[in-house]
Amino acid sequence: MESFDVIGLMSGTSLDGLDIAHCKFIFADKWHFNLTHHETVPYSKEQKHELANLENESAINYVLIHTKFGKLIGNEVNKFIEKNKITNIDFVASHGHTVFHQPKKNLTTQIGCGAQIAATTGIETICDFRTKDVALGGQGAPLVPIGDELLFSEYDYCLNLGGIANISFKAKGKRISYDLAMANMVNNYICSLEGIEYDDQGKLGASGSFNQNLYNDLNAIAFFSKSHPKSLGKENFINNFKPILDKYDISNANKLNTFGKHLAHQICKILSSTIDKKVLITGGGAFNTFWVSEIKNTTNAQIIIPENKIIEYKEAIIFGFLGVLRKKQLVNCLASATGAKEDSIGGTIYL
Repeated sequence: MESFDVIGLMSGTSLDGLDIAHCKFIFADKWHFNLTHHETVPYSKEQKHELANLENESAINYVLIHTKFGKLIGNEVNKFIEKNKITNIDFVASHGHTVFHQPKKNLTTQIGCGAQIAATTGIETICDFRTKDVALGGQGAPLVPIGDELLFSEYDYCLNLGGIANISFKAKGKRISYDLAMANMVNNYICSLEGIEYDDQGKLGASGSFNQNLYNDLNAIAFFSKSHPKSLGKENFINNFKPILDKYDISNANKLNTFGKHLAHQICKILSSTIDKKVLITGGGAFNTFWVSEIKNTTNAQIIIPENKIIEYKEAIIFGFLGVLRKKQLVNCLASATGAKEDSIGGTIYL
């Protein structure tokens, strides 16, 4: 029996905060995990603004913030370890925070300097999980399918409703995964126009009215007619989704309602024929009762909402697991999911 004590770290596009997950991964015939401690450290208003606008900064400021963010992560890991009286950590595995994601240009960047994390914590740190796959011609996303395959195999589909919605499933013996649609990134933007951070349980969206023209325009975005592998980034929101949302002079409640139905439609195009199949939903969007209701109403699949800690920390858990596979020099990025020319072992190690 082999085991690893790991801290997995995730910062998502919805800017909720830094997710920290302390996990024990055990291999005994198959991989198992225990999530022993967990916490989300919310970003301050200033930090959110800095991260949200980083693509507009100069090159020198980009690098300075990359370094500063790495030190911030390291400090938060130290506080987490002290608060929970954790005595043994084999390594830290950090996703970082994505700023640019343009795989067609062979480009993906995540800030949060791994050298700073390692230096600040004194703990071996693994980061930069996406760039190897992009260098091999892949999308660099989604990365969680290997975790879905080895840690959550009891589910037929794993649906993540984060800033971006993505799905993972087995087809013809291979794990397929790709981004489906924008999710919390759009919802949070519309909510910001109302002066609120997010749509609590989807109540505002549920109160709105459906707009057929907006729905049609969203579904007509070119991304949805492309075959997988495919992925979305903030650039897609800025260039494709935001202009459509902004051109409609309707209430924000109506926009949220229509967007929720659009999201459910895009998801259920995949789930439409999945009678009795088990679909695990995680990510912040799993708390959006309106979204979940729309999905349930549009598919015959068995929708499963797990306990809160899995909803909130599944991605941080899996990035910890990607670190385990990197340490063991086992494949942690699947070409069947990303479209790369081959499976790969991603991750830079700072000792």
